[in-house]
Amino acid sequence: MHDADAPRPVPTALADGSEAEDVPFGALQSCVGIRDWLLGEGARLPKADDLLAGLAERLNAIGVPIDRASTAIDTLHSEYSGVGRVWTRGGGSTVRLFPHGEGTAKAYQASPFYAVHETGEWLSLDLSETDEDAYAIIPELKADGYTHYVIAPLIFTNGTKNGITFATRAEGGFRDEDIAILRFVMPALAAVMEMRLLNKQLDTVLRIYVGDEPHRAILSGDIRRGQVRRIRSAILFADMRDYTRLSADRTPEGAVDLLNAFFDCLVPPIEREGGEVLKYLGDGLLAIFREPGDDLGGAAKSALMAAESALAALAEANAVGRFGEGKPAVDAGIALHHGEAAYGNVGSGTRLDFTVIGRDVNLASRLARLNRTLQEPLLMSKPFVDFLWGDPEPLGVHALDGFEEPMAVFRPMRHPVTVKRAASA
Repeated sequence: MHDADAPRPVPTALADGSEAEDVPFGALQSCVGIRDWLLGEGARLPKADDLLAGLAERLNAIGVPIDRASTAIDTLHSEYSGVGRVWTRGGGSTVRLFPHGEGTAKAYQASPFYAVHETGEWLSLDLSETDEDAYAIIPELKADGYTHYVIAPLIFTNGTKNGITFATRAEGGFRDEDIAILRFVMPALAAVMEMRLLNKQLDTVLRIYVGDEPHRAILSGDIRRGQVRRIRSAILFADMRDYTRLSADRTPEGAVDLLNAFFDCLVPPIEREGGEVLKYLGDGLLAIFREPGDDLGGAAKSALMAAESALAALAEANAVGRFGEGKPAVDAGIALHHGEAAYGNVGSGTRLDFTVIGRDVNLASRLARLNRTLQEPLLMSKPFVDFLWGDPEPLGVHALDGFEEPMAVFRPMRHPVTVKRAASA
């Protein structure tokens, strides 16, 4: 949204001490107290909403008449580009997510945040003298009885442009000393918000790219080569049949759209049933369902329900042309196994991959190759069906590439298959 060659703005957090010059002498100690709260307790608050609310409440306590405060923060996320928070006196906090796309970009360019980012200066609006068409927010502020609106840029040390606003209903608006106090606390607020945001972004980006359990392990310090964690679980391996043929006449962008539409059918049922997608493998994925405590059949039940729901979603997507008008139907092969998934740090030097390894993971992938041979969309191994009540239909014993012992393979019957409970095992 900004010229990449433009001079990099000075971070808000870089204070030079002049911010204190205009603060009334009697208010300086209270302002220092707010700054210390921001850098101490405020930095460790579990929710960002509490930081904004806590700041507004403390400003009110020393006489700065804050009736509304809001922030707009840029972020790294696969589904949205920013997060907006609004606090109002007596109304608490609300959160709004700004999705990626042209609509968000246009709204930003028409907002006062864009104006302060372009100038690098604060914007102070006496609402009684501000035209309603100046910014989209102005009519709403006037209708709610606000008299003065202040917008401040929050420039982080990495150049990210964010912002904060304050509004009051006080007659006459904010006083000069109120603005001075806001300017005094702003560098500390910017530093704390940037620190919190970077921690949140690291957590979010790791979770997006490596999954829940691996990202927690990495953040806890498991970044040395050779470290392994083992988890007993139901294992789901799925891939798209005939991906090479289906993508042959598509552009690279079209092939990505095909994969995303395919995964949109598989992933939501997996997550809905408590599963975790550990790895995307080209046109396939690997997911696990952890055993929930002593209920040793719960993981198998969840994995089976997720697999059947995914196949139903895929059939619906084919029926409505989700994969393109006139395009061939997209089918999946899903294999279910029960065993041990292991996470391991694999690689060399400073470039490692936190990947999923182990005999049972390999067995699940080999089982998935039988989907095509047996012309079945869903196959289950003997160790998996051992956790199910009912009568899954046997499909014989089959050799699996790389395994000496053949494996008994099953498919679900038409009637529901129930789960064995630990108490009955």
